[in-house]
Amino acid sequence: MREKKHRLNLDCYKGLVRVSFTLCIKERKIVFTNKDIVEIFVNILKELIEKYDCKNWIYVFMPDHLHLVLEGNSEKADLWKTIVLFKQKTGYWLSKNKSNLFWQKDFYDHILRKDEDLKKHIRYVLENPVRKGLVNDWKDYEFKGSLSYDLYEIIR
Repeated sequence: MREKKHRLNLDCYKGLVRVSFTLCIKERKIVFTNKDIVEIFVNILKELIEKYDCKNWIYVFMPDHLHLVLEGNSEKADLWKTIVLFKQKTGYWLSKNKSNLFWQKDFYDHILRKDEDLKKHIRYVLENPVRKGLVNDWKDYEFKGSLSYDLYEIIR
């Protein structure tokens, strides 16, 4: 049976668009509890948002998945290429360093409309570690950040 197409047209991920992504580790195995691994992945993300002219509003590395909100800086921005190459580069790193860990085949995404409350969405993402019982306050969670903004300023 042929797989159902569930992606938007790739042009929807180009230009001045804002997208929330969730990438999961296959079989929900734990990987993002190690500061060194998270730092490697953040550096790869930083390289790619620069390459594809994006900004990163927020990232939250949960133990078995990652939440990101990216936005294009210009008409030439390409969030699809950013996220696909991120998965490819980090997947390669996993294959060389953590041979039993892989990304799930796909990822979840949601294009944030201009009328959607970005601050509310970011707050929701930040509360993920609290909802999972990892910390009592999102400010105490180690594996969060933004490559383009000050999180505390955004949600004020």
